Amino acid sequence: MCAQRVNAKLPARGGVGLKADHYHRILNDKPDMGFFEIHAENYMGAGGPPHGYLEAIRRDYPISLHGVGLSIGGADPLNKEHLSRVKDVADRYDPGLFSEHLAWSTHDTEYFNDLLPLPYTEVTLQQVVDHIDEVQTFVGRQMLLENPSAYVIFKESTYEETEFLREIVKRTGCGLLLDVNNVFVSATNSGGSPEDYVDRFPVEHVQEIHLGGHAPETDELGYPLLIDAHDRKVADPVWSLYARTIDRTGPQPTLIEWDANIPTWDILAYEAEQADVVIQSHIEAQAKASEMRGDHVPSA
Repeated sequence: MCAQRVNAKLPARGGVGLKADHYHRILNDKPDMGFFEIHAENYMGAGGPPHGYLEAIRRDYPISLHGVGLSIGGADPLNKEHLSRVKDVADRYDPGLFSEHLAWSTHDTEYFNDLLPLPYTEVTLQQVVDHIDEVQTFVGRQMLLENPSAYVIFKESTYEETEFLREIVKRTGCGLLLDVNNVFVSATNSGGSPEDYVDRFPVEHVQEIHLGGHAPETDELGYPLLIDAHDRKVADPVWSLYARTIDRTGPQPTLIEWDANIPTWDILAYEAEQADVVIQSHIEAQAKASEMRGDHVPSA
């Protein structure tokens, strides 16, 4: 029988990805952190030290479960064995939220170690819808779908990305994970406006936000090219875009993604604290605006 755990619901605070480098610091110090995210694929074995650490951490903190290998956007059927392992992890740890990517990573028997893009057409829309329906039915949980980082634009696309996501939600009842760094990366790479993208996004379906660092590069023609690297601090323009996003979505659980060149715990925790600052500033601004309007707030 499992020891008593904290409530699974994620608070509208900053959180971080759970890394082996930080297991001992977390268990010894029990830092004030909103939540931890785990990648499903890292915990698909039946036992071993990672599960022991995660069991202990889950008693004190809620977690979000993030998948990277279901290939939701692929043309092939979902891998039933992989889907079953995702369900096993979800059942074992009772995450507050479960998410995957609008991308594909498998073809026939080949697995690609990347999240690859897809054109936004009626055909791909139906494929994604069918896959999400299958996942949600089998896992028994609502899935959040994450907007991708883009490095190409398909001329075959007949939907804008925000409308494609809106239609997916309409047909499946899934939720959305809004990755603000992906918005900034994609807009920069395509010459678009990240602010316009956020303003068009169906924020009423957003239940979680991701932030991460990107690597600035240039393409073969010398134009700016950003890579969603997850290996450094969140850039200042992304923090500004995040504040704009929170003004639209309201406070949301916000994950700091840092998956390579893992920093010390203090550096990672500081990034999550900055998300808390933005959320608290939004709450205070809303309260002040309400007070100036003379809105009546009923007593508790």
